[in-house]
Amino acid sequence: MSITVPDQTDQPGRSRQWRRANFVAGLSILSVVVATAILSFFWTPFDPTRVDSSKPLLSMGQQGHLLGTDQFGRDLLSQIMVGSQTALFVGILAVSIAIVIGIPIGGFAAAHRGLVEDVVMRISDVIYAFPPVLLAILLVAAVSPGTGSAMIAIGIAYIPIVARVTRGASLSIFERDFVAAARSYGRGQTFIFFRHVLPNILSVLIVQMTVLFSLAILAEAALSFLGIGTQPPTPSWGRSLRDAQTFVQLTPRLAIWPGLAIALTVLGFNLLGDGVRDALDPKLEVDRL
Repeated sequence: MSITVPDQTDQPGRSRQWRRANFVAGLSILSVVVATAILSFFWTPFDPTRVDSSKPLLSMGQQGHLLGTDQFGRDLLSQIMVGSQTALFVGILAVSIAIVIGIPIGGFAAAHRGLVEDVVMRISDVIYAFPPVLLAILLVAAVSPGTGSAMIAIGIAYIPIVARVTRGASLSIFERDFVAAARSYGRGQTFIFFRHVLPNILSVLIVQMTVLFSLAILAEAALSFLGIGTQPPTPSWGRSLRDAQTFVQLTPRLAIWPGLAIALTVLGFNLLGDGVRDALDPKLEVDRL
């Protein structure tokens, strides 16, 4: 009796196709979100901040409102379109703050081993011990609610994450022969990090940026839902969910559409991050082969 062995010669090809599909799907979702945000700068079906007491809770498609209106008579589609601006703006600025401050901190800790590294990383661990959303709430409450405060608070909350990732990825690079050669030429640790180490860990940092971007969008939505993030009349997906909670049983679509916008945007960044990681990390391909 012969035993048929499944043909696995095409497994690497299928794996590559699956990873490429993740990248394309994530990029497609984010392209729609970015295009919507750009379009909303120039055009929306209705004024997203205009309150019309004669049109509360209109159904989808009624009187030209494709997604209907909320309890204040505001067009829901226009609110979601402009809300994409807020989400992307907060994500970009928060991640930028975390990257600009976190990378030098992590690189400094990796370059100066011993007591300096221990002190820097223990401070990061203390900050990291607080949940990012809770830390952002404390920071926003200490200043004042608003998009700018939320952006800065989220960015500060994610600095330890970037610092830890940078340090961890840099440690092995600092042990490479080309780094030892640079030291023999009298190069300083700061120069070595930015000239030789940082380019070799960019793939790790890029993937981390996509993850942090999705987390920043969730954090902004949470802060706005709690009333300490983006303030009226600026549209925000999180505040749309907060406004919808009273009417969720009567008109579930008020919560479904902003919730779907948040979920799809976060999914897009996660899929894009997976695709970028697989494309930039050759070890994954070797492992699969």
